[in-house]
Amino acid sequence: MGMKPWIGINGDFRAAKKNSELLSWFNSGYYDRVIAAGGLPTLIPPLGEDADLKQMLKKLDGLVLVGCSFDLEPVRLGLDQHPSTRVMPQRREDFDRRLCQMAVDMRLPILAIGSGLQTLSVICGGSLLQHIPEDVPRSILHRDPVESRLRHVLEIEPGSRLDAIYGPGEIRVNSQHHMAIDQVPDGFRISARTPDGVVEAIEAEDDRWFCMGVQWHPENSTASELDMQVFQEFLGAASGSAKILPFKRKAA
Repeated sequence: MGMKPWIGINGDFRAAKKNSELLSWFNSGYYDRVIAAGGLPTLIPPLGEDADLKQMLKKLDGLVLVGCSFDLEPVRLGLDQHPSTRVMPQRREDFDRRLCQMAVDMRLPILAIGSGLQTLSVICGGSLLQHIPEDVPRSILHRDPVESRLRHVLEIEPGSRLDAIYGPGEIRVNSQHHMAIDQVPDGFRISARTPDGVVEAIEAEDDRWFCMGVQWHPENSTASELDMQVFQEFLGAASGSAKILPFKRKAA
C-alpha cells in the first residue's frame, strides 16, 4: 500500500471575550471525511508568519479550505454590511486569505467548502453577492434560520469534473448560506447552480489542477453518501499531485 496523502485543514477561530480565552477548533466532519477517503489530516492553526505557513504547505499534498457559520467582511469586498451578515473574526479571515493565496500559488489540490469557496473566489479575482434573498430575483430558500437540515436541488454542468463525480440523476445537497458567488474568477468555470441561478460550485479550467469549491457541506451529518465521492476524488488527485505551473490570471 502506498503512502497516504497529507491533507491540511484550516480551523475555526474565536477571539478572546470577557470571560473566555482565545479558542481554535476543528469540526470533526472534515477530518473524518479525509480519513475515510484515505488521507492523513493535518490541522493548521492560524500561523502568523508566511515563512512558517509556506514550510507547512510544502509538506502537504492537498488542502481542504473549510467554511464556518460567519461571513467574509463585506466592507473588504466593497459592500455595505447587510443586517443579516455576521462577520467572522478578522484573524480568521486574514489567515484564510493568506492560506488560500499561498495554496493557489503553489497549485496544491484544493477542496474549498462553504465560505471556503467564497474565499477561494475572492482570492482568485471573483466577487460575491452578500444576501441572496435581495440580490437574486425569485431566489429559492438557501438558508433557513430555524431548520438546519434544509436541502435543495442542484443543476450540475454536463461534462464538468463535478458531473463525473456525481453522475446522472437528481442531486440534492444541504444548504445554509446567504452569501454566494457573483462573478466567477478567471481560470474557473461554473460546475453547479441551483434553479434560481445561484452558483453552487466552481472548478479550475485547467484539468491538470484539482481545485474545486462547493457551497454545500459534504462533511456534514446532513450530507448524502454521494457527497463522500467529492472527498474521494480530491484525495485521488492529492495522491498523485505534482506541483505544476504557477497559477496565472488572464489579462483584463
